[in-house]
Amino acid sequence: MTRISLEVNETVHELDVAPRLLLADLLRDRLGLTGTKIGCAMGACGACTVLLDGAPVRGCLMFAVQANGRSVRTVEDLAEDDGALHPLQRALHEHHGLQCGYCTPGMLMAVLPLVESGQPLEPDAVREAISGNLCRCTGYDTIVDAIVEASRP
Repeated sequence: MTRISLEVNETVHELDVAPRLLLADLLRDRLGLTGTKIGCAMGACGACTVLLDGAPVRGCLMFAVQANGRSVRTVEDLAEDDGALHPLQRALHEHHGLQCGYCTPGMLMAVLPLVESGQPLEPDAVREAISGNLCRCTGYDTIVDAIVEASRP
């Protein structure tokens, strides 16, 4: 076992983990943050995308020990304490940008740094940002439209 310390959604956690434990498994199984989905377990679908020190990473391709001393942000951090949705979540809902919802957390985390940059996004930039995230239900037009809208002041 290896002792690690990491910040997840602004809370510091000190844990003993097996060196081969994946970050996605730590988040889901040890911390109960089940918004991070495990789809393909090979990094191809993007369902496990979380932010590591503000940048999107695949939680299924990263060992938990690699997050030692770092900051992780998951989809659970988006909604307000009172349950109010983040503007990005609200836009996806309003544009019908989700159906089964399995890809949604990864999509949200993949584009969150762009949306939070405050720069209005164009559809091509959004498509590039979500190019590593697969959706098998909606197609991508409603997702792109929602993200573009959420990026507008």
